[in-house]
Formats: sequence, structure tokens, C-alpha cells
Amino acid sequence: MELVKVGEKTYYIKNPTNIGIYKIDDKNIYLIDTGNDKDAGKKILKIIDEQGWNVKGIISTHSNADHIGGNKVIQDRTNCIILANNIEKSFTEFPILESSFLYGGYPFKDIRNKFLLAKESQVTLLNNNNLPDGLEYFILKGHFFDMIGIRTSDNVYFLADSLFSEETITKYHLFFIYDVKEFLKTLDFLNTLNGSLYIPSHCEATSDISALIELNKNKVTEIINKIYNVCEKEMTFEEILKYIFDEYNLTINGNQYVLVGSTIKSYLSYLFDEGKLSYEFKNNKMIWKQVR
Repeated sequence: MELVKVGEKTYYIKNPTNIGIYKIDDKNIYLIDTGNDKDAGKKILKIIDEQGWNVKGIISTHSNADHIGGNKVIQDRTNCIILANNIEKSFTEFPILESSFLYGGYPFKDIRNKFLLAKESQVTLLNNNNLPDGLEYFILKGHFFDMIGIRTSDNVYFLADSLFSEETITKYHLFFIYDVKEFLKTLDFLNTLNGSLYIPSHCEATSDISALIELNKNKVTEIINKIYNVCEKEMTFEEILKYIFDEYNLTINGNQYVLVGSTIKSYLSYLFDEGKLSYEFKNNKMIWKQVR
């Protein structure tokens, strides 16, 4: 982990999940996300202690385990407040909801792991009155239910998981999306921002996100078209899932099954709502096919 100053009051810690820091005064800071587990939380605290700072609060952009994994250890040691938006508050307080939602039932033990199941923490509902001066939040729907981004007084934008890196897209092609239509709307919204620096959670900080927005949009469009085209013949969900994994030379495991599987279902919902696909039940199987 490396601490980087990017404004008068704004810092971030370079990490697989970038951690935002905002100084509300000479002594106290707010964190934006906390990484993927207690070890990340401990490393964050070490950096904070070295600076002589005190964690006054944590703002969780959303409730995925790799963003709230350090919440509990940091809250236990500092008694800080944790702020989260709407549904994200519930998932952060009861992390079992994430793996249950992804699987669609009680999660089997192989997916009750730190990548999908964080530790519980006590959370306060985010609103404009409890956000510290100098920070503002904005909605970034699509990737997860009620994800937010944060703009600091230094005109630095923390963009959570609204964008994914070129490396991630090139290697994995698919990234988790809960609502495809809202994800595309968020990409359009990002084009309207005018910041001095942008920090997506899993990308390098940059002063220009236009190419990254286009890259994300093109990949989503590509996957929409692949799923639509393969449904020229009747396909079950499992057959579509296998096709996508084979098409991108990916290897399935428990985590990928629920993450990519849930994402593929979101694409199917999008195509159905757009009038491109329909479904029917045959021989007790749900069949997806193109609308003709």
C-alpha cells in the first residue's frame, strides 16, 4: 500500500481496491472504502497512525466485500462512524446478503469466503447532513444496488466500481453488473463530470476517463450482442453461461459461477426488457430465445 497526496485535503492509498482519504481537519480523516479484508484494514490503520491521523469515519461506496472488508477492524479500533447509502447499508450490516443474493439461495460454504462475505459492521444511513463539509456524494447505479461516488473539495472524484480497467477487461472481459441499463446510464453521466482527477476503485488515477468510459461501454455492448446472437437458437441459462465462458477462454469456479452467472442473468433481463429476448418453459426448463 502506498499513500499518495492528490489535493490539499485529499489522498488515496494505492491498493487492489483504492482507498480514499479526506482530511476534515489537521487530525481527523474520513476513509472512502476499506479494502477486501481485516489485513487490508490493519495496513490502512498503520498508514493512518504513521501520519498521526485519527479515523473519524468511513464512507462505503457500496457493499461488495472488497470495499468493506476492513470496516470491522477499523471501526472496532477507532469507534468511527460508517456511512452507506440505502440498500448498501443493509448489505454492509448483514454481509451474508451478498453471497445469498449472488447465489439465489443459502450460499454453500465454498462461496462463504472473504471475497464474497465480509465481517459485519455498524452502519449509519448516509445523507447530506452527516457527510462532512468538503465532501459530496452522487449516485452511480448499475454495478450494484445503490453505489455512490464521492467528490472532494479538491475536485477529486472517487468513482467506485463505475469503471473497470483496460487490464481487467482484456483479461476477464466480464465484470460484475447488477443492472445493465443503469450501468450504461452511469457511463453517460461520467462523461459529464469535470474533475481535476478521477480515481476508480480498480484503476490507476487519471485526469481523463473518456477512453476508459468508451472501453467499458464497448465491452458491455459486445456482451449484449454475443448473448443476443447465441439466443438465435433456444438456450437455457446454463448453456448461455457455458458459451460465454468458452467464448472468452475463462475457467469456471464457485466464485465465478455466482459472480458471472448473476451478471449474465442481468444481461438477460436487460435484453428481455428491451424486447430483444423472450422466454418460455419447455420440459420444465426455462428457455431463452430471440424475439422475431
